[in-house]
Amino acid sequence: MGAEQPETIAAIVAAHRAGTLTPAHTIARAYQRIRDYNDPAVFISLREEKDAVAEAEKLAARADAASLPLYGVPVAVKDNIDALGFATTAACPAFSYTPAHDSTAVARLRAAGAIIIGKTNLDQFATGLVGVRSPYGIPRNSIREDLIPGGSSSGSAVAVGAGLVPLSLGTDTAGSGRVPAMLNNIVGLKPSLGMISNTGLVPACRTLDCISVFALTVDDAALALSVMAGPDPTDPFSRDRPLGAITPLPPSLRLGVPRNGQLIFFGDKKAETAYADALKRWTALGATLVEFDLEPFYETARLLYEGPWVAERYLVIKDLLASAPDAIHPVTREITAAGARLTAADTFSALYRLQGLRWIAERTFADIDALVLPTAPTAYTTAQVLANPIELNSRLGTYTNFVNLLDLCGLALPASLRADGVPFGITLLAPAGRDAMLASIGRVFHADTRLSLGAKGTAQAPLAPLTANTGDEIPVAVVGAHLSGMALNGELTALNGKLIEATKTAPDYKLYALKTTPPKPGLLRVATGTGAAIELEIWSLSAAAFGKFVNAIPAPMAIGTLRLADGRSVKGFLVEPEVLGDARDITAFGGWRKYMTEGAKA
Repeated sequence: MGAEQPETIAAIVAAHRAGTLTPAHTIARAYQRIRDYNDPAVFISLREEKDAVAEAEKLAARADAASLPLYGVPVAVKDNIDALGFATTAACPAFSYTPAHDSTAVARLRAAGAIIIGKTNLDQFATGLVGVRSPYGIPRNSIREDLIPGGSSSGSAVAVGAGLVPLSLGTDTAGSGRVPAMLNNIVGLKPSLGMISNTGLVPACRTLDCISVFALTVDDAALALSVMAGPDPTDPFSRDRPLGAITPLPPSLRLGVPRNGQLIFFGDKKAETAYADALKRWTALGATLVEFDLEPFYETARLLYEGPWVAERYLVIKDLLASAPDAIHPVTREITAAGARLTAADTFSALYRLQGLRWIAERTFADIDALVLPTAPTAYTTAQVLANPIELNSRLGTYTNFVNLLDLCGLALPASLRADGVPFGITLLAPAGRDAMLASIGRVFHADTRLSLGAKGTAQAPLAPLTANTGDEIPVAVVGAHLSGMALNGELTALNGKLIEATKTAPDYKLYALKTTPPKPGLLRVATGTGAAIELEIWSLSAAAFGKFVNAIPAPMAIGTLRLADGRSVKGFLVEPEVLGDARDITAFGGWRKYMTEGAKA
């Protein structure tokens, strides 16, 4: 079936719900693509295909399967995150252990219907932004083979970029969820610290670590984040930060750009031009660009590897450094060993300076919604990095190393594919808790680029309409006499209702013509896949108007939760099944409007 098959999470889940594709087929396709890509350095461990297919078949047999937000989605997990049934290696065989439990993040993905198929390669102990520091090999960049894949989440980014899976987990302490996203033309979402539990994550720097998301679109990444977000009593660093609503692009968006002369591209003129073009795109979308001083952010970045946070990396592997130093990659060993020489005085001195820099950052955001920066200043080939491993790695962290120290959230977006075939990306940054805002504006930018998804050349689908509303607006789905132009539509317009979109239900409903005056339909939820997709409209009402509207609904009508064809849920009309004995089944018409124009005559 090939390229016409759905690639994104949204499309895959919709196909599974509609019955046009089975989860077992999707899983088998993932394994076939892994074989075709033929790069043993992407995965450190891969589950047996027959076991994954069997899980997909078992999942599809569940009565609630179609309601799961990640129904049948194959997922790859970075191999410093625990997943039951796989060893956790952190790309160091001597460190390897077999976890007794899923990490909290993986457990939440599985509960949402995801199927874990393998553990991906990484820069050993998640130390590096290059993706070349692993005894398991160097994953091949999905866009241009001579480029580094980016790290430390190299395998996870390549797996999504190459179309092997639509979703993978990385980690991001200093940019490991953003730099490889840019280098593979995909979305990298670095959530606010503590938003996703770190229980079951091998730490790099415990105070700065976070699990990150790689996906083909912002909507897919945000969906995965919403599934995993939430407090965890087993993680003292977790915070209660659910993902907020995704909203339309605000009319007065203010984006921070560095002062003239502050940007660094290390002589890469093509990257400099690509960034300038990205800013022009933002301006065309209506954003106002506001200059800010980037120097305090640079100073913060220098603290990460020149300051005491290296000691956190040392704590993780100090026993292995003492007992088997040769088991550690030489570059990782050189960087990490420096942590043993730091003193308590060094630590407090850096903490005092960091607090001052955080204060400056807070003031920067007083008049700015988000910063827009290059994800990385340039891109390097594998040969270049192997010849100069530490300096070039450091350059790649120019715009990423300060982010977690300043408690910011980030979203890395594809921006362009340069004439030389090198992907370029930008990153949006905002204070912790603004993840939904970044997703709301980032999805519009990415769609506007019209870039294909990852490396497979698949076109982006149009952005899904938003039904999440700001303020006190509540969406309500109508299927019959309240449709625009129908007999009772005036009840909605009298309450200042606004038509949001026309769409369909999931294929789990039947529609009946009731013997009422005026004629009304009754929508009934039936067993998954045994009904049809019924046409409807979604209207928006204020909370007060919604209350009045619902209060006036007569029996046998009721308001319940409807599932839409794309997996969203919305409040809408349902019917009490007791009254359907003498009602006419009009499901075959696919909607009330068509029945009224054709069926009523017959």
